[in-house]
Amino acid sequence: MMKSVSTWKQELSSGAHAARLASLYCCAPEETAPQAARYEAALNGLETTFGPHAEAGLYSAPGRTEIGGNHTDHQHGRVLAGSVNIDMIAAAAPNSLNQLRVQSEGYDLCVISLDDLTARKEEENTTISLLRGECEAFRQRGAELAGLDVYISSNVPKGSGVSSSAAFEVLIGVILNDCFMTDKVSPIEIAQIGQWAENVYFGKPCGLMDQMASSVGNIITIDFADPAHPDVEPVPVDFSKAGLALCILDSCADHADLTDEYAAVPAECRAVAAVCGGEVLRDVPFETFLAKLPECRRQCGDRAVLRAFHIYADNDRVAKQVTALREGDFGTFLRLVNESGHSSWEYLQNVIPAGYKEHQEMGVTIAAAKHYLNGKGAVRVHGGGFAGTAQAFVPVEMLADFKKNMEAILGEGRCHVLSIRPEGGAVL
Repeated sequence: MMKSVSTWKQELSSGAHAARLASLYCCAPEETAPQAARYEAALNGLETTFGPHAEAGLYSAPGRTEIGGNHTDHQHGRVLAGSVNIDMIAAAAPNSLNQLRVQSEGYDLCVISLDDLTARKEEENTTISLLRGECEAFRQRGAELAGLDVYISSNVPKGSGVSSSAAFEVLIGVILNDCFMTDKVSPIEIAQIGQWAENVYFGKPCGLMDQMASSVGNIITIDFADPAHPDVEPVPVDFSKAGLALCILDSCADHADLTDEYAAVPAECRAVAAVCGGEVLRDVPFETFLAKLPECRRQCGDRAVLRAFHIYADNDRVAKQVTALREGDFGTFLRLVNESGHSSWEYLQNVIPAGYKEHQEMGVTIAAAKHYLNGKGAVRVHGGGFAGTAQAFVPVEMLADFKKNMEAILGEGRCHVLSIRPEGGAVL
């Protein structure tokens, strides 16, 4: 939705969007002034970077938290995930250059010509590749693309396991959908476009959970048995009413040099599936896997076999978590979260990168969180693992001490207390 920049600024400063912002950021309307200021700063950044514009639109895409199903999505399994109340926002405005120009705060300007949207090998692992891929995906769906300037600001920590990359992909998708699609695509399709761009253009074999959680919003369970048509169901729950705070713990470890570690997980699981006659583990009944276990060990190695054990068990755990949440059985839910965490560390082996000795930040983060929870709540590795974040469900009466103690170890601001956001990618 485009409006004049001056109109946006007047409305933001007067509180005209307070109710909308309160919903997006899980706070009272009278607490939304800092969020309104973020959007006003994005408008200023747009014009400082690209010059004055007659009109602009404002957009948001949230980070996400994976609640259940660690690495199950790429095996066409089940996941439980939610959008959270930290996000990437953007101000976007037309230009006459037939270029998509994107300035993310603190990063280099990215520019692509809309005349050539073919994938380029030399652009793999770059932001430009994602932009080019998403534009091509929308072009294939009938978008009449035209020049656009975009200024992005984020409070989703990069490399934190809250999926800043998925938020970026969803944000670009929401903008292109709003500006150029006569027949709007669904939030599910926006997520699929982001995954396609990341797989084909960026060169990363990611699953679809991150993009789906950011795009669809709230807490959802997703069954990827048919990945082209995933089954998405809402799971309404308010953790605060159960006396639980959702914390994301930044381990301070970086994902930068771990691409091979991440790629090995789906590759090894697919290798096991192939021995058992399937493409992914969801194609293979567990009993068949057990019967083929000696052959899987010989052909794929024991780590691959252990990872398959995790995938089967965590896939089953998601269904049990959904049932527990819908029944308000938070004791069972927390037990299953802890079980998932144990399985990820012991079987999936995505807590400590292979060969790392001096740097085991994620392991230390989980060990410290378990100590301070003292048998209460739950903690687990979060997202891709190896680096980034752990997730903890903390009884609210323990939250202040837990946050203080964890930040004494990890550093100030490393324990993020978040809320589940009721909406995914959004046009303000």
